[in-house]
Amino acid sequence: MLWQQKSFEDNHKGTLYIVPTPIGNLEDMTFRAVRILQEVDMIAAEDTRQTKKLLNHFQIRTPLISYHEHNKYTSGPQIVERLKAGESVALVSDAGMPGISDPGHELVVSALEERCPVVPLPGANAALTALVASGLSTNHFYFFGFLERTKKEKKEQLESLKKVRETMIFYEAPHRMQETLMMMHEVFGERRVVLCRELTKRFEEFIRGNLSEIVEWVNIHEMRGEFCIVVEGAKETQEDEKTEAWWHSLTPVEHVEYYIREKNFTTKEAIKQTAKDRNMSKREVYRQYHRQ
Repeated sequence: MLWQQKSFEDNHKGTLYIVPTPIGNLEDMTFRAVRILQEVDMIAAEDTRQTKKLLNHFQIRTPLISYHEHNKYTSGPQIVERLKAGESVALVSDAGMPGISDPGHELVVSALEERCPVVPLPGANAALTALVASGLSTNHFYFFGFLERTKKEKKEQLESLKKVRETMIFYEAPHRMQETLMMMHEVFGERRVVLCRELTKRFEEFIRGNLSEIVEWVNIHEMRGEFCIVVEGAKETQEDEKTEAWWHSLTPVEHVEYYIREKNFTTKEAIKQTAKDRNMSKREVYRQYHRQ
């Protein structure tokens, strides 16, 4: 049923405000966000302990309620009942825009089902912050967020993305960076990539290069902090598509073994040809082959 929401007209039901919070630098909090957090009846927070630090900094005394991934199906209905009763609620996550790789989507859907207005505020977001500084195309982009944790599911997801022509944006935890980037190199081949670390914070850092260079970099550096990975989109040709027809399902090690077994290549020749086929560095193919 058609419903036209006029965000700034009086409504007999309460409003759910989507309020972004800084991703690291408290100076990125907007004047409007501070005002809304002061004026609402309640703040629904992903982690009340984390949000209290923010509220204390801005001297905000609004009551808090917990709303996170593990209690959203119990806390969510309680929040909607408050909205239906005319109370206003601000939804915040630990950092950034609620609902983007953070809890919030289900609450928005539930509020809208009850015709409670949902009003979003603009503000901090790690993905867009990383994208505009990456130097990669911003005309069109594909936000993915976090990949699955298991190797099999992660590889399947990357395989499904290998033909995406838009710039891709991922989030990743530091302890999974090495595995994820190696798998990206294996699946995507050689592409430009930018690692964006600790955005807006004191140790903000951008590491730009090709995937083979980035893989070498993560192999010798300790991964600390929060990361965004921005990857160049595919630039496939008919020749690339034809070449991939026989080897794209093989691992680099299986690829090398194919040339040794079927073409009678020496190990050195097989590694060199595999690296050429996959747009990988010979050093990386050599390392994977001799690690088995």
